[in-house]
Amino acid sequence: MAGQLPFLMGTLSVLYIAAFAASGFSIARLALPKDRFMKQLLFGMAAGLVMLLWLPVLFAFIMDFTLAAQLLALAVAAAAGICCFDFGRKRAKTGGFDKKKDIWLIATAVPLVIVGLVLMENHYIRTASDGSLHVGQCTYGDLCMHLGFITSISVQKTFPPMYSILPDTRLGYPFLCDSVSSTFYTLGSTLRFATLLPAFYAYITVALGVYLFFEDWFKRSSTACAATLFFFVGGGFGFAYFFDNAKTYASLTTPEAWENWFREVYGINTSINYATSLDMGRRLMEGWYKTPTNYVDLGLRWVNTIADMLIPQRATLFGWALLFPALQLLRRAALGGEKKLFIFLGVIAGAMPLVHTHSFFALGLISAALLLMLFIRQTIRRKEGGWKLLGWFLLFGAIAVILASPQLFGFTFRQSSAGGFIKMQKYWCNVSDSWLWFYIKNMGLIFILMLPAFLAAKKENKLFYASVLPIWLICEFIIFQPNPYDNNKLLFVWFAFTCGVVADLVIRAWARLRRPDGENKKAPLGRRLACDAALAAVIGVTLLSGVMTIAREYVSGDHAELEGIKPVYKENGYQAVTPELNEAADWIMKNTAPDDVILTATNHNNAVAMLTGRSIVCGSPTFLHFHGVDYAERYYSVQRMYEDPYGCFEELAKEYGVDYVLISTWEMGEYDIEYSFFDSLPIVWSNGATKLLKVS
Repeated sequence: MAGQLPFLMGTLSVLYIAAFAASGFSIARLALPKDRFMKQLLFGMAAGLVMLLWLPVLFAFIMDFTLAAQLLALAVAAAAGICCFDFGRKRAKTGGFDKKKDIWLIATAVPLVIVGLVLMENHYIRTASDGSLHVGQCTYGDLCMHLGFITSISVQKTFPPMYSILPDTRLGYPFLCDSVSSTFYTLGSTLRFATLLPAFYAYITVALGVYLFFEDWFKRSSTACAATLFFFVGGGFGFAYFFDNAKTYASLTTPEAWENWFREVYGINTSINYATSLDMGRRLMEGWYKTPTNYVDLGLRWVNTIADMLIPQRATLFGWALLFPALQLLRRAALGGEKKLFIFLGVIAGAMPLVHTHSFFALGLISAALLLMLFIRQTIRRKEGGWKLLGWFLLFGAIAVILASPQLFGFTFRQSSAGGFIKMQKYWCNVSDSWLWFYIKNMGLIFILMLPAFLAAKKENKLFYASVLPIWLICEFIIFQPNPYDNNKLLFVWFAFTCGVVADLVIRAWARLRRPDGENKKAPLGRRLACDAALAAVIGVTLLSGVMTIAREYVSGDHAELEGIKPVYKENGYQAVTPELNEAADWIMKNTAPDDVILTATNHNNAVAMLTGRSIVCGSPTFLHFHGVDYAERYYSVQRMYEDPYGCFEELAKEYGVDYVLISTWEMGEYDIEYSFFDSLPIVWSNGATKLLKVS
C-alpha cells in the first residue's frame, strides 16, 4: 500500500492540473471563438495556468497555505470553467484543425517538448542507487533554492511566505513559480513530481506560445518553424572554439570517422583514438560550464534557451508561459484590429509580477513603445483611429496596473528598494571583447542578419519589431538586479523578436530563389537543391552551438548511453544531497515540528532547507545577496555558534529560536567546530559522522 500511495497522489495531482487546464480552455473558447483549436488550446493553457498560480494563493492569504485553500481554488476554477462553457455554449465553438498549419506546429513543437521533458526528468533530484540525490549541471544551483521555497511554503503554511533560509524576512522573490509546486506537494505528491508536473505544463505552454506567436506574426508556417528553432536552440559561433585544430577537420572526412568521434566524445570504447577530438569532447561533455553558449573565460555569454533559461530558471519558465501568449494578444489587438483582446491581455499582464517581474516589465516596455509609434503614425496620417486606440491601450493598462499594484508595492518594491537592483553598467556582461565582436560570436548569423532582416521586413513587421528595441538599448546600459547576468531575462525577449525577423528573411529569400524570376513554375532541380542546401547550412550553423550545449546538459545528469551495443545507465549526475543527509532530512520531516529552526552550514545545496521545509538560521549568500536582502548578521552568527559556542551559543540560539544543530561534512568542512560543547547535547539521530543534536 505504501508503494501505491505516491502513484495515487500523483494521479490525483494530474487530475487537479487537468481540471485547471480544462477550465482555462472553456474560458479561451468563449473569449476567442473564431480561433482554431490549437490557438484555443494555447490560450486555454495560459488561462488555466493563471488560475493555477493565483487561486490557491488568494485563498492562502485568508486561511494560510492549507489543503482547504487548494481545494477551494479547484472549486472556483471548476465553477468558472462550467459557467464559461454554459454561457458560451451557443455563441462559442471549438475551433477546427488546420492540417497544413498544425502539421508544421506538431513537427516543430513536439521534438522541443521531448527535449525539455528529458532534461527535466534527469535534472530534477533523481534518487541514485546509494540514496543520494542527483541533479544536472544547470540545476545544481537554482533548483536547490526553488526546492526550499516549495517545501517551506507547503510545510510551514504561513502566508505571505517567509524565507526559510532567512527567517523573519518576507519572501519578495516572485514566488508563484514555486508555490504552484507547493500546491501539489500539499496534495500529497512527492517533491520530485510536485516540482516536475507544473514545470512541464508551463514548458508545453511556452513551446506552443512561441511557435504560435511567430505563426500569427508572419503568417507562414515555415517561418514560424525556423524562428522557433532559432529561439530555442540557436546560438553563435561558440562551436568554433571546440573545433580549433586543423587535424580534427582533416580526420573527420568519412561517416565512419564521425561515428568514431562521437563515440570518443561520449566515452564509448573504440579502437580509433583521436587525441585532439577526445580532448575537445571531454572539455565539452565533462567541463563545468564549458559549452559553446556558456563559457565565461571565452566571453561566451549568450546562453541556450532550453538548457540555461527554461530548465533551471523557474520564474522565467512560468513567466514566458504567460508572456508569449500575451505578446500574440498585443499584436492582434494593436495591429490586427481585435481590440477586445486588450481586456484579456490586461488580465494576463496583471498576473505577471509575482510570477516573473522581468516578463511584466518587458511586456510593459513593448506595449508603451508600440502605443507611442502607432499614435504618432495615426496622428501624422490624420486618422481618427489614434484616439480610439489610445483608449483601448489605457483600458489594458488600467486593468494590468490595478491587478499588478498590490504585487509590486506589497512584495517587489519592498525588496528591490534595499539597493543594488538598478545601476548603470555599460555593455551588460561583456568584459573581454569589443561590442560588435561580442554579439557576432555570441549570436552568430542571427545578429549578422538582424539589420538586413529589419530593413527587408514588411512595414507592420518592422513596426512591431521596433517596439522591442528599447529593451536591448536599456539593457546595454542599465542592470536591473544585483547579478548583471540576469539582464538576459529581458534581453531574450528582444532575442525572440530578432529570431522572428531573421527567420522571415531567410525563409522568404529561400522561397524566392527556388523559383525563377517572374515565373510561377518551379526552378530547375539543381537550383532547388542548391537553395535547400544553403538553407540547411544556415540553419545548421545557427543551431550547432545550441545542439552541442543541449547534448552536454543531457550528459551532465543521470542518463542512459551505449557501451558498444549494450545500453547502460550512468549515475554520474551532480550530487546535490549525500545519502546521509537525505536520510537525515527524512528523519527531520517525520520527527520535528514544521516551525522548528535548525542550525546548519550555509551551503547552497542545504538538505534541510531543500527537503524538509524547516527554517535554518541562514542560507547561502549565493542566493541571498542576489535577492538584495541583508543576511550578514545571521551569516556570521552561524560561524560564531559553531566555533565559539561557550561564548555565544545560548544567547544566539535563544535569539534565533534554534531547536536542533546539524553536524555533517558540510559543517565540519566550513567551520572549526568546538566539539567539546556539542558533545554535551543529546544526539537524536546519527549516521556515521553526520549527527542531529537537540537543543535543550
